[in-house]
Amino acid sequence: MSDQKPIKEGQINIELDDKTAEGTYSNLAIINHSVSEFIVDFISVMPGQPKAKVKSRIILTPQHAKRLVKALAENVKRFEKAHGEIKDYEQPPIPMNFGPTGEA
Repeated sequence: MSDQKPIKEGQINIELDDKTAEGTYSNLAIINHSVSEFIVDFISVMPGQPKAKVKSRIILTPQHAKRLVKALAENVKRFEKAHGEIKDYEQPPIPMNFGPTGEA
């Protein structure tokens, strides 16, 4: 006997393994695009560290990028309705060297 429910037409059976379900922390996203794709690099920047590492890169078609923007905006709206406005704190620009400068 199978524990899986039958899939209705138009539905997709999505699997999520344990490692992927843990997620990856990112506090910076850099977005680039060409005529045919959007590239989103998710980065983890740590204070005082001279290097930052791209943790994940997602490549989207322009149509999927637009759908993602819409879905994210709708989810932020629902979140704020349930939990209040998300504060957008002003962030200082990240220096390109990502670390402290030394003086003699």
